[in-house]
Amino acid sequence: MESYKHILLAADFSEHGVTVADRAKDLAGKYQAKLSIVHVMDNLLITDAAYGSTIPFDLDLTAELMAVAKKRLATLAEKLNIAEDCRYMETGSPKLEIIRVAEENKVDLIVVGSHGRHGFALLLGSTANGVLHHAQCDVLAVRLHDE
Repeated sequence: MESYKHILLAADFSEHGVTVADRAKDLAGKYQAKLSIVHVMDNLLITDAAYGSTIPFDLDLTAELMAVAKKRLATLAEKLNIAEDCRYMETGSPKLEIIRVAEENKVDLIVVGSHGRHGFALLLGSTANGVLHHAQCDVLAVRLHDE
């Protein structure tokens, strides 16, 4: 088996994100692989007829959320010693964007957290499941346990 050369951490900033990040950093160290990080902000559709016209249309909530996410991404990347050119902040479908970033950057391992949900959560799908089934490279789904 060939060792990994480029590992992509899919960060979601959840309470369990440190566990996933530590696993990715550990693997990058063991394989002496390049470590990159991606965070994908889901597209926001803010519409609700119940509020009528009281919400100003020039309110740019997406830009504010993006700015906060960029700061969090930078903070985590600095903690993991990930260079600026290996940090990716994307918007759209998380599973599709993670896979796209991995393919465009010749990643050979994606590390993502997985809650292993069942029932309705499983039917609705998850980012980890989507990445696992559609990525062209290996995927490590780090099992996360809800307290």
